[in-house]
Amino acid sequence: MSDQNLRIPGLSDDETVTVNFLAKQLRDKKQHNEKRSNLYDGKYAIRKVGTVIPPQYYRLGIALGWAAKGVDGLARRCNLDDMVWADGKLADLGMQELKDSNFLMSELAQGRTDSLIHGVSYLITTQGDDDEPRALVHAKDALSATGEWNNRKRHLDNLLSVTARDRNRITGFVLYLDGETINADMVDGKWELERSEHPWHVPVEPLIYKPRTSKRMGRSRITPAAISHQSAALRELVRLEGHMDIYAIPQLILLGANESLFKNPDGSFKASWQIALGRILGVPDADPEDVPAGNNGRADVKHVAASSPEPHLADLNALAKLSAREYDLPDSDFALTDLANPTSADSYNASRENLIAEAEGAADDWSVPIRRTVRRALAIQNGLDKIPKEWASIDTKWRSPVYLSRAAEADAGAKQVGAIEWLKDTRVGLELIGLDKQQIDLALAERKQNRSREAAASLIAARVGDADSA
Repeated sequence: MSDQNLRIPGLSDDETVTVNFLAKQLRDKKQHNEKRSNLYDGKYAIRKVGTVIPPQYYRLGIALGWAAKGVDGLARRCNLDDMVWADGKLADLGMQELKDSNFLMSELAQGRTDSLIHGVSYLITTQGDDDEPRALVHAKDALSATGEWNNRKRHLDNLLSVTARDRNRITGFVLYLDGETINADMVDGKWELERSEHPWHVPVEPLIYKPRTSKRMGRSRITPAAISHQSAALRELVRLEGHMDIYAIPQLILLGANESLFKNPDGSFKASWQIALGRILGVPDADPEDVPAGNNGRADVKHVAASSPEPHLADLNALAKLSAREYDLPDSDFALTDLANPTSADSYNASRENLIAEAEGAADDWSVPIRRTVRRALAIQNGLDKIPKEWASIDTKWRSPVYLSRAAEADAGAKQVGAIEWLKDTRVGLELIGLDKQQIDLALAERKQNRSREAAASLIAARVGDADSA
């Protein structure tokens, strides 16, 4: 049974059509998504180009990390610090339990990275079994999950999540429908189904990078232009490897040699790369009757200085800078030469202005699905069948994509707190002067303890004073 023809006993006709449609959609995007995954993982290999470079150079496993650098360069600027709730306390809803039991912050970060690689990833929220967390949040990439986006409702109508494969066959999947989840697994050659109903419609939120009206499911950060630059750079590296072998040994030009020099013993011509890289050449003496007067019959050998690899390095440098432009990263992250490190905070930020703007835009696009996912997970964890309206103010808190020194951050925060006096008594004020969450919690706890001790001391002093008066 192949992905093209899934027939599963127990599924309705409509469900079978949906499964096969989504399986085809997943299959159609497989090559596109696998290529970008391989680029990110450093597994992308270029095809052999031309006949001058010997084939062994293409088997060296030469790789470039430009795609990973382009993805991670943005991903590391998009850091979700925490979830916040202005109208209540998330601790009372079990937010810490949700984060710890699901490794939530790490799971969300992985989903964001997959979103940058493929253009979209999916956050799935389900109820855990007896031996699992009460609410489960897990991310799926576009290689193993796909769904249909409803433009009017702004959510998914369904999602197919592939959980097991045997070569090209799907042998396990979960189909998320409106109010129903179907688990299907092939056991001993037979399909086994398990259905469960829930009040959460389709409990999946897509994390989309750079959506637009013609591409609602976003686009990969590894663009065709970035792939072209990286492929050209890999070809250049292969040429450079071959050139360095030639460059290490002086080049010779033989004058007066006949064509037998370039033939194999069987009379066939040698491969181009064998001639280009041949270092020891046996030149036969010419026949006496063919030797002109005044010639000793020996081929003449001329020494030519080896060529410099500089053109290859210059080409690599140009391609590196093109890739840096495509990923909105500074030249210093890619280029080999001709780069200058910024010497001031303003010039540093200016060199990363496009990256900072890209990070802010990506965080805005990801905030809505993350909010929806966390609210649904908290509702499941607390045994609710719908999300309370007052939870609408639960929001994401992103770290600034601009890297500031602690001194600069504290100085800017002190000026803001000084302008609004009462801010110094709030968590926001402590954040502005540069304290992290742990430091704020410890500071407020210690302040509370000190106030309790002061209050107790005042009460004891008052009672002692009353006793003395009596």
